[in-house]
Amino acid sequence: MNSKQKAEELLIKYLRTYPIYDNPTVVISYTHNEAKQCVLIAVDEILEHCYEVMKPFWQEVKQEINKL
Repeated sequence: MNSKQKAEELLIKYLRTYPIYDNPTVVISYTHNEAKQCVLIAVDEILEHCYEVMKPFWQEVKQEINKL
């Protein structure tokens, strides 16, 4: 999987609607911009804790997210 594919995969995961507290009648969904901000936060966390050898890939993912 390349960085663009990973960026798209992560964004799609945040754009889905999820039940809150296992209650199917209460759901949460994000706008495109909200989902994008969540994904950027997640990637920043990954960058803080991943091995140096993986940092270039995750930096590319972050750049691709910003393009979406």
